[in-house]
Amino acid sequence: MAKQIAYCGNVCAECMAYIATQENDNEKRKEVAEKWNKEFKQDNRPEDINCDGCLSTTGRFFNYCTICEIKKCGQKKGVINCAYCDSYICEKLDNFFKVEPYGKKTLDGIKQGMH
Repeated sequence: MAKQIAYCGNVCAECMAYIATQENDNEKRKEVAEKWNKEFKQDNRPEDINCDGCLSTTGRFFNYCTICEIKKCGQKKGVINCAYCDSYICEKLDNFFKVEPYGKKTLDGIKQGMH
């Protein structure tokens, strides 16, 4: 099975929320909520940590993903992820990479492989 890569370049199988959901592990959900609350100054509850991946059709997404401007833009443009967008790297992604730089390496690799 191919890796599920979010619009922003994050690899879903490496995401703490995705892992906690796939393992149905409430202790991991609690750990993720506490870590992200501290790290990102958010107010997540363990029950908010449910995600089958950004491209999933199950409807189970981490609560931020329902309002994510990068995801909304990618869906609107109909791209697999942002590496396939003609506007790569846009301001939304550039700002995101300042906080969460891991996805840039993934998307850059995809972009390079397309040429």
